[in-house]
Amino acid sequence: MGGMKIGDRVRLIGIPPSLKDDEDLKTRSLFEKCLGRALPIADLKSVQGLSHQLVLLDVGHVLGKPEYMDSICVEPEYLLLERACL
Repeated sequence: MGGMKIGDRVRLIGIPPSLKDDEDLKTRSLFEKCLGRALPIADLKSVQGLSHQLVLLDVGHVLGKPEYMDSICVEPEYLLLERACL
């Protein structure tokens, strides 16, 4: 995972190709709004069956809400650690 930890800032540099919007959840659209933004890591999630952790990013502010109101989980390969912020 490249040494990513809670509190680090990462930039979303890609969108998983399988993500889609549906009637209730506009997941792909939310990822598109977050693309290129530097975001703090809120948590690291272990998922049964995955060999790596998913990175949880609070993104409510992207939608004009408090940061914690919306979040996305993404694989680390779609993130770039912001070295300049360390």
